[in-house]
Amino acid sequence: MIRGLILIIGIASAFSAVAQQESRLADSTKVLSEVVIEAYQYDRTLSEIPASIGLVNEKDIQRFNATSILPAINTVPGVRMEERSPGSYRLAIRGSSLRSPFGVRNVKVYWNGLPFTDAGGNTYINLFDQTSFQQAEIVKGPGTSLYGAGTGGVLLLKNTPAKSGASIGATVGSYGLLQYNAQANLQDENTSIRIGYAHQESDGYRQQTKMARDVIQAQGNFAVNEKGTLSTSILYSDLYYQTPGALTRQLFDADPKQARPSGAAGPGAVEQHATIYNKTFYSGLSYNYRWNNKWSNRTGVYGTVTKFDNPTIRNYERRAEQGFGGRTNTQYDFTKGKVNFGGEYQHSFSPVKVYFNEAGQIGALQTDDEISISTYFAFAQAELFLPHNFFVTLGASLNKLNVDFIRLSDTPAFEADRNFDLVFSPRIALLKKVNSDLSIHASYSQGYSPPTVQELYPSAGYFDQSLKPERGNNIELGVRGTALNKTLSFDVVVYNFNLDETIVVRRLEDSGEYFVNSGETNQRGAEVQLGWSPTLAPQSLLADFRIWTSYTFNDYTFDNYEKDGVSFDGNDLTGVARNIGVAGIDALIALGLYVNVNYTYTDRIPLNDANTEYADSYSLLTGRAGFRKAWKNLSLDIFGGVDNALDEKYSLGNDLNAIGGRYYNAAPGINYFGGVKTGWTLE
Repeated sequence: MIRGLILIIGIASAFSAVAQQESRLADSTKVLSEVVIEAYQYDRTLSEIPASIGLVNEKDIQRFNATSILPAINTVPGVRMEERSPGSYRLAIRGSSLRSPFGVRNVKVYWNGLPFTDAGGNTYINLFDQTSFQQAEIVKGPGTSLYGAGTGGVLLLKNTPAKSGASIGATVGSYGLLQYNAQANLQDENTSIRIGYAHQESDGYRQQTKMARDVIQAQGNFAVNEKGTLSTSILYSDLYYQTPGALTRQLFDADPKQARPSGAAGPGAVEQHATIYNKTFYSGLSYNYRWNNKWSNRTGVYGTVTKFDNPTIRNYERRAEQGFGGRTNTQYDFTKGKVNFGGEYQHSFSPVKVYFNEAGQIGALQTDDEISISTYFAFAQAELFLPHNFFVTLGASLNKLNVDFIRLSDTPAFEADRNFDLVFSPRIALLKKVNSDLSIHASYSQGYSPPTVQELYPSAGYFDQSLKPERGNNIELGVRGTALNKTLSFDVVVYNFNLDETIVVRRLEDSGEYFVNSGETNQRGAEVQLGWSPTLAPQSLLADFRIWTSYTFNDYTFDNYEKDGVSFDGNDLTGVARNIGVAGIDALIALGLYVNVNYTYTDRIPLNDANTEYADSYSLLTGRAGFRKAWKNLSLDIFGGVDNALDEKYSLGNDLNAIGGRYYNAAPGINYFGGVKTGWTLE
């Protein structure tokens, strides 16, 4: 951390000197625009935010083929999203995917201000289409205070207002990729409504990787009166995707397109028709009310219903999940700061029946279980504006989780529960705004992450009564700002996160999973993000030009960890690449032609806790080019592009700690896409 602090001070001093020199340049130089950040209720530009925040907007998503948010998310340093097969995503923020054999866990996700993560800690992020949101804010590190318990960060998804009109779009590509969508918007002084439909399908690169998804969604904001606004968010998603299973290195090298074959460990993925079916309806309602220029409140409720079927290689699981919850936040603004306080409550109930899988059909009943989860927390946060441009934040939350389990298929029925202790999680942050071009921030937070329901009730088929919550302490220092008369932006952070009782995955020979506490992990890292957009002459052929890059350094190791008498102390944390670098060039020609080129390097990745197997490093090159033009009422975007232009052979979304060395989920080789989007706006 001392070396990191010296690095930050050195960078800050250098950029401060450059900024002071460049501030004397002509005012005609192009200025980089700043976006208002809503995380932690700051509602200020990033230069005044004492936290590590990553931002992905609609323009970032449009650098790629616009059928997955994954490549845009992966441009943010410290964040890694993986796709084990089409439709099967994992997400890690400053950490590994040790807790996520599939899905998103230990990352709290909100959609338009309400929880999308369920009470059990699981998030079906693959239910969203790319048109479901237009902006994502990523809170790195423990999201304590306003977002409750958690060590893995927070993802805030939101819809942004759109002009009245309509748009349609379609994308086609390699391996049977087809995506099309239609959207209608209505906007006036008192009302904003967005209604959309999207369909996406793909045959997949490998055997047993077909997917299809239909999404219907609606969002609305209605001014009830001068002081109150009612907001709605509705989503129905029907998702189907096949799961091919992981390969050994030998099988991966021989034919990366194959699904997991049958063998001594059991039948293969094709034979068992391994698939996930997920039909979910989600509805949220929020009311914003401002009593006066000091007091305001936002209160919302949501409900969700999910029908989940999953024939796997080893069994056939059926779940019927129902959940509801609410969140309230009251804010008091005063001259020298503001105070937020409130709470959040979530409850879910899930009957789970597991059967034998008879080649994709339901066989004899194995277990019949019911799981009930309640989680809630209260939070408070004070933000103070101090003299000499200092900003300080003091926040904390009190967190509680209760899980009740009953196995009805036993005689007599077996009952168990896990009532986790009430936990206090604080956060302290300080920012010094040196000048309009430079700010320095530091923070300390404590994270607390109880096991998710999928970890307490893993696919191994039992209810774990011994798994402990993770607890962590995070310290970080950062500097951000602009230079070269605001044409260069920079954001540099170093951090030290110590995690105790780290939860890791273990696997059975028949592919079942269970989880254990592994001791401690030391997670030290650095994240750098740079962007340069030079001044362009008024008559230049280039209408816009930007070069950007991000770099992630992860020094993550196990500590005080022993398995079967073997010490893993000092081993690299499973699933984490030490170095990741991303760079890109965006260019727009005045005639409407544009090109986006992106390059990513990912270092080798440890595949097991013993560090005896590593996935090779790889480099990805992607590009998109097209014609984009907006007239008075009409817009048009015609595009084409290539993914993995270097035709790298790599695995994206490895099965960690896999029995028999079945680690690899092969990603597509070189592939192509093209599409069109057009829209009309009303006067």
